[in-house]
Amino acid sequence: MAIGVVGIFLFHIIENIGMTIGLLPITGVPLPFISYGGSAFLTDAICIGLLLNVSSRRQKSMFSE
Repeated sequence: MAIGVVGIFLFHIIENIGMTIGLLPITGVPLPFISYGGSAFLTDAICIGLLLNVSSRRQKSMFSE
């Protein structure tokens, strides 16, 4: 799940950089936490919440005490 969320963010960032440089066509992909739009910000916040939940519930190594 964490790899998928990071993949979503990387796709949005790479798509926006490509649009700015002129290598990719201009689309409506929002830049995470920067672009205007309530639904995009809400989705990004939920994804970060999922990442924080995964990292807080990760099992600790049995050898580090």
